Amino acid sequence: MAKLTKRLDGNVPGEFYVDSSCIDCDLCRQIAPSVFRAEGDNSIVHHQPADVAEAQRAEMALVTCPTASIGTLEKRNLNAAIQSFPEPIEDGVHFCGFASEDSFGGSSYLIVRPGGNVLVDSPRFNAPLVRRIESLGGVKWMFLSHIDDVADHQKFRDHFGCDRIMHAGDAHFDVERVIEGRDPVSIAADLVVIPTPGHTAGSQVLLHQGRFLFTGDHLWWNPEDGRLGASRRYNWHSWTEQRRSMKKLLDHPFEWVLPGHGARHRASAPEMRRQLQDLIARMK
Repeated sequence: MAKLTKRLDGNVPGEFYVDSSCIDCDLCRQIAPSVFRAEGDNSIVHHQPADVAEAQRAEMALVTCPTASIGTLEKRNLNAAIQSFPEPIEDGVHFCGFASEDSFGGSSYLIVRPGGNVLVDSPRFNAPLVRRIESLGGVKWMFLSHIDDVADHQKFRDHFGCDRIMHAGDAHFDVERVIEGRDPVSIAADLVVIPTPGHTAGSQVLLHQGRFLFTGDHLWWNPEDGRLGASRRYNWHSWTEQRRSMKKLLDHPFEWVLPGHGARHRASAPEMRRQLQDLIARMK
């Protein structure tokens, strides 16, 4: 739990605050941008919620926080915030919330589909979240984008009996389906796994319905400068390979970027292609 004695000085006075255990994962700023903002290497509360809707978004950030760094002065009923996850994004795609510190606060997603649901990377294994996922049809497959964001994968495997899908380059433990090589692999009519080595040796992305691209730590949206981004600073394998992998995505139109870290973004397929070409040029 967040501790008032560790409350960061940058927080404005009021009910919500962030303490010094914050790891700057950015999720609170994505979930409730009107309440939270960045300050140095942390998030802070820059505006106390002004109405019920803002308060619920702040509560959703609180229950999602991987390090329990968001606190309140008074005890609050968080049931509505807890029950809001998985949160619908569009066409059966949901954001799971409940981030894990083991994945440094990485985002995870649930794809609800007639052929069996897909959990993309791992949230915390949280009982209310698990019950909500059960009510939505459970999990058939668990797509693991890379080794950094596996978190509670084994608990989800044990509970749902889902097959985990991971690339051989990052499969440092037993998984049910191993992706080999660098060519795209169709695992269903609406699901294509695209190996994208670079951030790690076995990084891979998942394309759903030719629209939704789940990118792990390979690619994200940077709202500060309004363009797609990739991180050379947090590249653990090969920047040259990551750029080469980025070029491969030009062959796959998509409208959504749904990353593990960084902001998600929607644009037309032509605009995404233009943004991707710009990023590739900047990666030289």
